Amino acid sequence: MAEKLAAEKRHSFIHNGQKVFEWDQTLEELNIYITLPENVPKKLFYCKIESKHLEVGIKGNPPYLNHDLMNPVKTDCSFWTLEDDILHVTLQKRDKGQTWSSPILGQGQLDPYASDLEQKRLMLQRFQEENPGFDFSQAQFSGNCPDPKTFMGGIGST
Repeated sequence: MAEKLAAEKRHSFIHNGQKVFEWDQTLEELNIYITLPENVPKKLFYCKIESKHLEVGIKGNPPYLNHDLMNPVKTDCSFWTLEDDILHVTLQKRDKGQTWSSPILGQGQLDPYASDLEQKRLMLQRFQEENPGFDFSQAQFSGNCPDPKTFMGGIGST
């Protein structure tokens, strides 16, 4: 049932008309997907994850991404992998349930409607996590959705 509450599609971060990366999020994680250039040996790619900063690039070249993150992450639980032609960065949110409007501070923010949809989806994920015997995949909110991080006393970090 939880997979029914997963993001329907990834968000795209576009800069100067080109897709820089795609991203999605869950209650606990934010995922960034970067399409790798062809003809570059996989061993040359690197990713440096800090609490509030992300750097991704090819060794010996200026970084492809070198930005502050929207919110802090747990570096000991965050990691990156190479999957086919995709560099996948998994950032463990420091504050479980926090809705990110963008991975990058001050850039590529979701519009208010898309941000509201993300918050509703994460709130339903929270309900599903707290009530595993129920199916919230068809549930809807009328009016403003509560913040999944702080609703009814908040949720604890794991």
